[in-house]
Amino acid sequence: MKKIRQDISIGKNLRNLRNLQDLTQEEVAAKLQLLGCDITRSYYSRYETGELNIKVSELVALTKIFKCQYNDFFADLE
Repeated sequence: MKKIRQDISIGKNLRNLRNLQDLTQEEVAAKLQLLGCDITRSYYSRYETGELNIKVSELVALTKIFKCQYNDFFADLE
């Protein structure tokens, strides 16, 4: 099974979407946990800094938390 490698970080967009909902990283991690994602705040923060690749299942959950569309994660990427 091949993994999709992140070559452009979506971390800035994750942070912007989180801020638009006025949520802390801790609150996002807690909401992700409620949706079945096994994640901590420190792990989530590494998505925002681009240190880790985010799982598709977590992107699915984040569309619900951030009330956004998938293309919002990839806005303004070149």
